[in-house]
Amino acid sequence: MSSSATSGKEEDEIHPPQRPPSPPPHTTFAARGVHTPTFSAFRPRDVRITSSQAMTHVAWNCDGKKLAAVGIDRIARVWQPEKSMEMRTASLYSGGHTDDADYVSWNPTHPELFCSSSQKDRRIVFWDARQSRHIQQITLKILPVQTNYSPDGKTLLYVSAGHQLLFMTYGQEGDEPKEQWHTVDRKEATASTGMFNHVGDGVILTHNSEHTIRILDYPSLAMRESPAAHVGGCVAAALDPRGRYLASGGHDSIVNMFDMADWICARTITSCEHSITDLSFSHDGEYLAISSTGPYIDICATETGVPLHRVPALAPSPTVSWHPSKYAIAYCGQTKLREGGPPPVAVMSLFGPGI
Repeated sequence: MSSSATSGKEEDEIHPPQRPPSPPPHTTFAARGVHTPTFSAFRPRDVRITSSQAMTHVAWNCDGKKLAAVGIDRIARVWQPEKSMEMRTASLYSGGHTDDADYVSWNPTHPELFCSSSQKDRRIVFWDARQSRHIQQITLKILPVQTNYSPDGKTLLYVSAGHQLLFMTYGQEGDEPKEQWHTVDRKEATASTGMFNHVGDGVILTHNSEHTIRILDYPSLAMRESPAAHVGGCVAAALDPRGRYLASGGHDSIVNMFDMADWICARTITSCEHSITDLSFSHDGEYLAISSTGPYIDICATETGVPLHRVPALAPSPTVSWHPSKYAIAYCGQTKLREGGPPPVAVMSLFGPGI
């Protein structure tokens, strides 16, 4: 066999993550009476969509009954996974974008409200899943890359391709007959990703060329904390729903778990071999899902950092998202073009028990 064929075979192999040293007994699942799901018994469910583009983002709504996906065209697709994940069963939301949509966020206070964004047409479009036409569309001066709602659903932060952090608020201004979204003229901060904390009085920012995470007060945007996190840039962050930990991921393929009481790194997860792309905690905070530029999703124990299962994926995923109340994750991507092989397809996947 030629050396090139051998190296190609090695690239296709998904190696199990290396196990770290045994954690202190009092932190283990057994000591705490936690029954771990049998992740090895679950199998991925993959939805393949013929496309030359990747599916770029998936997100669950607040009650976990709907799953939205964007990325391959101007359309937002919403499935009800408990009923079906077939392509023909998806509800399609079109007419809001004139170019490819690439990010989607659900309002945390209402299971039917969500927004989609597009860098190419510079729009953020607001939808009600019960009707096909958009509620509102806002064209921006910048290219929106990522969006995140505040806990009360009344504020939306968005980050631009130029690393600007900006905000919108929902309300009634002047003689307007009804409430709607308005852009806010506010002092800017720089970030690659941003999210609100659980209370809504702070924002957590990462930057793909900075080694620190920044925690700012909101709305003043005054610096609260700035712990060092990653060599070469911090690209992803997630909040433990219990409010105990902040997880961060970087180009260095490392995940750090910060104790939010003192902002000290409590543990480091080194099971991934590739640059981290996204992080997501399970609803109970016990498990952390890690997506990377490798064709797998790692599931690790929050309290110990021990890798529990590596989910083989059809493609590297830019995002991973836990179901809000079940042990199931959603992720997406695009298969690679291989010489003599089938054309690439966009992929959206679910991993977990039947939902």
